[in-house]
Amino acid sequence: MRVFSTRHRDVGLGYVAISLVAVAVGMLLSLVMRLHLTWPDWSLPLHGPVLPEEYLAIVTMHGTLMLFFVLTVAPLSGFGNLILPAQIGTRRMAFPRLNALGMWTMWLALVAALAAFFVPGGAPIGGWTAYPPLSESPLAGPGQGAGMDLWMASIALFCVAGTMNAVITLTTIVKRRCEGMTWERLPLTVWAWFTAALLSVPAFSVLLAALVLLFCDRHLHSGFFVPGQEWINGVMIEHRGDGSPLLWLHLFWFFGHPEVYIAILPGMGLVSMVIANFARRRVFAYRLMIATTLLIGLLGIVVWGHHMFVAGLNPFAGTVFSVASLAIALPSSAKVLSWLVTAWGSRAPGGQRKPMATPMLYALGFVSFFITGGLTGPVLAQPILDEYLHNTFFVIAHFHLIMSMAAIFGIFCAVHYWYPLVFRRQLSERLGRWHFWLTLLAAYGTFLPMYITGLGGEPRHYAQLNGIAGPGARLLALTMPLQRHITYSAVVLIAAQVLFFWNIQRTARGPKLTEENPWGATTLEWAPGAMDDEGPKVRVVREPCCYEQDGEGFVPQWAEPEAVSGIPIPLRGEAE
Repeated sequence: MRVFSTRHRDVGLGYVAISLVAVAVGMLLSLVMRLHLTWPDWSLPLHGPVLPEEYLAIVTMHGTLMLFFVLTVAPLSGFGNLILPAQIGTRRMAFPRLNALGMWTMWLALVAALAAFFVPGGAPIGGWTAYPPLSESPLAGPGQGAGMDLWMASIALFCVAGTMNAVITLTTIVKRRCEGMTWERLPLTVWAWFTAALLSVPAFSVLLAALVLLFCDRHLHSGFFVPGQEWINGVMIEHRGDGSPLLWLHLFWFFGHPEVYIAILPGMGLVSMVIANFARRRVFAYRLMIATTLLIGLLGIVVWGHHMFVAGLNPFAGTVFSVASLAIALPSSAKVLSWLVTAWGSRAPGGQRKPMATPMLYALGFVSFFITGGLTGPVLAQPILDEYLHNTFFVIAHFHLIMSMAAIFGIFCAVHYWYPLVFRRQLSERLGRWHFWLTLLAAYGTFLPMYITGLGGEPRHYAQLNGIAGPGARLLALTMPLQRHITYSAVVLIAAQVLFFWNIQRTARGPKLTEENPWGATTLEWAPGAMDDEGPKVRVVREPCCYEQDGEGFVPQWAEPEAVSGIPIPLRGEAE
């Protein structure tokens, strides 16, 4: 791998490296948060007790790193660059120099975010949503000076890099598909990348514009997000104009809600193909799955207002956003139905290929998190319920299950499924299974109890839950046994990731595979020479997911009709 390479695979590995750095720091911060919430007097080694403002800074940076640099970068930019060209039969991404520039811009964004820890005042304390007026003035607290400026610079660079990658992804899919790769024959993974990139362009652009306006409020005394006059820590601040924090909420959540689907859609697409491949069946209702992917993307970008039910929305607007949010349950339910029906008919092949290999386990784990996290989505989409639950750990449980863990399991699924393709080596199945079960059980042990503590009124962003006066504190004290259980589970969850990295490190020294297509996959990235920059051109003659009745034989997208003439499989859209 060359450092300044423009090859799409090197760029993709660069994006994956960004996510690895961010996830390591993000997990460490989450561990500090959990230990502090459970034992507030605990001292951080080499630092001492965690102060309330430091706890808020840790919350802010944990959310920023995990949401922007892990859940967005790895599925869309990382695996998109690594696999997408081969999956549509091209040798490179569109605009390779711009593609490499986007990756290095993302590295700059990550460095700027991490640098916020080391400036006077430390990292920002306003949360990853950066609501004004707390984010608007350096007087608002420690970390809101240089730390906040670095945070804004980081997210602005992220938006620029993300937009570049989205435009490149869209151009590659539209213009560089190989012969025979019609829209109907595109794997669902490509449809998911396509839809996520469509969402990224407007979402990142709006967030970038909002950041520019916030910069003007902070340093040029404009008043886009704050009133003409405000008192902060006893100091009168004058602004030109008379703005409102509600404008920031509209602009931020116009980015924030599509961001959920930008993170999870690639996982949805991959899981559909992996379940079909290991079940040895076509994806149930393939065209419907394409339609639901596009519909989720469309609805995802028009429901930002359901994050603002407690912010003073017009009741009519609240009803519209509520109905639109509830409507997302329809395509989401259709996807779950398709995954379950496809997996239900799993055929046990007669050869050595196992239907429950590690990638399949992670795919089913993705589905389980999507269900357990998604079932509470309609609850939060109703204004009257959201009013009580909005700033509680109920919301934390909801989005950590459906967005974080589902998306993370999608990433694990991608690593195990495509590792033989990229590195010609196969990860250990035994270590993979241990990692899967420990991670699955620890994740549920961590996040499911948060539904209960949230219903009990546990608020977000509180540095300490016990030792406070008042009846509310007595209620929260009842949740402390669950807090300890959550923290123990979180420790196991983080420790289990050692198995994953050990598996990768151990496999890197192992022998290379002799089999080019160990999973018996039908999609184009597994065609001989498809991953080579100078390999032979490939041609697509059918849809993906064509398998024989015995579950062992399969018909790849690239196999010519005369080569499979003896296999009685009806193929819609097959070339004449």
